[in-house]
Amino acid sequence: MKNGSRLAALGGVVVAGALALSACGSDNNGGTSASNAPAGDIDCAKTTVNAAGSSAQKNAIEEWSKIYAQKCAGANLNYNANGSGAGIQNFNQKQVAFAGSDSALKPEEATAAKARCAGNAALNLPMVVGPIAVVYNVKGADGLQLDAETTAKIFSGKIKTWNDPAIAKLNDGVKLPSTPIKPIYRSDESGTTDNFTKYLNTVAPAVWTWEHAKKWPNGTGQGAAKSDGVTTQVKSTDGAISYVEMSYATQNQLATAKIKNGAGEFAALSPESASKTIEGAKVKGTGNDLALDIDYKTTTAGAYPIVLVTYEIACEKGLDGDQGKFVKSFLTYTSSADGQKILTNLGYAPVPAAVLTKVQASVKALS
Repeated sequence: MKNGSRLAALGGVVVAGALALSACGSDNNGGTSASNAPAGDIDCAKTTVNAAGSSAQKNAIEEWSKIYAQKCAGANLNYNANGSGAGIQNFNQKQVAFAGSDSALKPEEATAAKARCAGNAALNLPMVVGPIAVVYNVKGADGLQLDAETTAKIFSGKIKTWNDPAIAKLNDGVKLPSTPIKPIYRSDESGTTDNFTKYLNTVAPAVWTWEHAKKWPNGTGQGAAKSDGVTTQVKSTDGAISYVEMSYATQNQLATAKIKNGAGEFAALSPESASKTIEGAKVKGTGNDLALDIDYKTTTAGAYPIVLVTYEIACEKGLDGDQGKFVKSFLTYTSSADGQKILTNLGYAPVPAAVLTKVQASVKALS
C-alpha cells in the first residue's frame, strides 16, 4: 500500500487487527474485556487505514485499536505517533486518513486541510483529555507544589536551583536540595508544548513573554524527542523537570507536582481534577467543528489547570470510500461510552458528557 510504505518509512507504530488480538493479553495498560467491545450498531469497516500525529494519545489509540479489532475482523489501523505538527502535515498531504493533534487547527492549517478534504472543512473532534503533568526527578522533593509564575521562571531559566527561595516558599517544611534545575523540553513540534506554553503565557504573562507554540520557544534546558524521549530523559537526569501527558508520567512512575489553580488550591494530578477544567471549556468552533477554548485560570474547586485535549482531525466530507467509512466507524466507537470509559485506567480523562454529546453528533455527520 503506497501510503502505508510512506508511513513505515517514518517509523510509525503499527496496530493491525491480527497483531492487536495477540497482544491483548500482555498489554500493561490493564488489557481489555468483552464488555469493552464496540456496540453492535457500529458499522465495521474492514480495510487498512493510516493515521498519524499526537504521541500524547498513543496509548489510547493502541488500546482502542485492539478493542475495535476484536469486533471488526480485518480492520487495520497504522498509527504513527510522530507528534501533532507532523501528523497535521501528513493529513494535509493526503498521507493519512485522519490525524491526532493536541491543539486545534490553526487558520493556515485549516485552509490546507480544506483543500485536502476536496473543498470541505476538516473538523476538530475532542476525543482524549490529557492532563499535562509537570514531572521531576529530585531527591527529597516529594509532594512538590508549584504555581504558574514559579513554573514559568523555572522553564525560562530565571530559577536555577531546587532550593531557590521561590520554590521553598511554596513547599513549607520540605528540605529542598541545592541540585541544579535541568529543564527538559520537547524538541519536535508538539501539541503538548503548545498547550503547556499557552498555560504559562495565559497565567504568568509577566514572566512567560513568549507566545504559545508547538515548537519550544527558548534555549533553556535540553530537548528530547516525543513523549517517550522526554520521560526517558527525566528518569535518567538528576534535577530534571519537564512536562508530559499524564499517561506517560503514570506508566514511567515519575513524580508529579501539584499545581496551584485559580481558586488558590494546589491541585493534584488526576483524571477527575482534569475533567473539572475541561467541563468549563467553551466551544469556539462553528457547526460540527468542536475546537475548545480551555480556561487555564479556572476557579473550580479541585480543578487541575494544565490540561490538553487531543483532537482527531477528520474531513467532514470528501474522504474516499472505505477510508471515510473506517474513520466514521472507528471514531463512532472512540466517542462512545464504551470507548471513553477505558481512558481513566490508561492515565487519561474521559471527555465530559456535555462535550461528548456534541462530539458524537459531529462524528455522526461525517460522510
